[in-house]
Amino acid sequence: MDCFVASLLAMTGMARPMPLQNRVTPFGDIVATPHRGLFTGNRGIIHDPATKTLLNKRWSSPAWLVCLCEYKGKRRKVMGGRSWTELFFLDEATALAAGHRPCFYCRREDANRFRDCWEEGNGVSRVLARDIDAVLHRERLLRGKKRLYPLEVPLRELPDGAMLGEGAQSHLVVRGRALTWSPSGYQEGPTAIWGGMLLTPPSTLRALAAGYSPVLHPSAMT
Repeated sequence: MDCFVASLLAMTGMARPMPLQNRVTPFGDIVATPHRGLFTGNRGIIHDPATKTLLNKRWSSPAWLVCLCEYKGKRRKVMGGRSWTELFFLDEATALAAGHRPCFYCRREDANRFRDCWEEGNGVSRVLARDIDAVLHRERLLRGKKRLYPLEVPLRELPDGAMLGEGAQSHLVVRGRALTWSPSGYQEGPTAIWGGMLLTPPSTLRALAAGYSPVLHPSAMT
């Protein structure tokens, strides 16, 4: 929340508005937090516009997208109608770990780069967006919950942008080291991951290894 707004609310005795449940974690969970993210996106319509609360389902479409928060000078009204439900991500690595992929409408250049790397990494060609969505949908869910994958290589061999889960914590891989994720950003993580699991879907991991560079939160680069 803006500092001026927070001060004004404090002076007038007004309570801070409760954050909406619309922030996605690397595990794919949707939580409520006041911290903002670099990207928005969606999984279809999964909210009630009258109450601005989520429905019981967590997706209604196999196309899980990562979109710009502002496109051609316009921003969407969050949960304002019966259109797709606006979700938010700390950064693109978080979104990819949760099973999303770049949007071909508002992020066409990035989406084409992702598709090129996805094709190269997965040994396929001429794939359509729906083909990627079908593979990702199988990879990101197992009986309705986040699908995890065994960590079979050393940390230093993982591509930048990959994300790991260790218990309830998640970590971003940058230059062979782990940074611990939080809704507000990253901080220095463990030097080794024991018994960790891969959060990033295998096909996306191969796209990262083939050269796709996701947009990372500034805290990952300090």
